[in-house]
Amino acid sequence: MEFKYTVRILLFAACGMLMLSCESNFKDVQRINKVAFMPSTRAEDINLKYTDSGRVKAILVSPLMLDYSNLEYGFNEFPEGVHVTLLDDKSKESYVDSDYAISYAKTDIIDLRGNVKITSADGKVLETEQLYYDQKNEWFYTEEWFKFTDGQGSFLQGPGIDFSKDFKVFNMQRNTGERAIDENEK
Repeated sequence: MEFKYTVRILLFAACGMLMLSCESNFKDVQRINKVAFMPSTRAEDINLKYTDSGRVKAILVSPLMLDYSNLEYGFNEFPEGVHVTLLDDKSKESYVDSDYAISYAKTDIIDLRGNVKITSADGKVLETEQLYYDQKNEWFYTEEWFKFTDGQGSFLQGPGIDFSKDFKVFNMQRNTGERAIDENEK
C-alpha cells in the first residue's frame, strides 16, 4: 500500500514540476514576442512639416507617434489621432482629421480610422469611419458609409467611395443625396 502512495506522490510532483516548467517557458515566449513588437521610436506632441522645393506642403500634428520601422513591413502608428493641414500651390489649406492613423512605409498607404473628416479649402467636407489614402496615386477610398457635403447645401451619402485628392473625380457604388439648386440655374 505504501508503495502505491509513494508512486502517486512522485507522479503528482513530477506533473507539477512539468507544469511549472511549461509555464515558465510560455512566459518567456510571450516576453520574447512582446519585445520583438516594440516600437523603435516613440514621439510625443509631434509637429512635422513636409516641404518640397522649399515650400511647406503638409503639416502633421499628433499627440503620439509610434515608429515600427524596425519590422520587415514597417509602419508608423498614431494611436491618439492626427490633424493634417495640406497646403496647395496657392497656400490654400485643407484639413484631414482622424482618431487613429497608421502609415505603411512599403506600400505608401495611410489608413485613417474613427471620425475621419476631410475639409477642403473651398468648404467641401467628407466624413466616414475609415478611409485609405494611396500616396503614390494621390487617391482616397473606403468601403464604409460616407457623407460628402459641397459647402453649398448639397450632399451625397452611401457605402463606398473613391476619389482624387482634389475632390474632382468621384466613383461611388450606391448613394443618395440632395442637390441645392441656385435660383439663377433654373
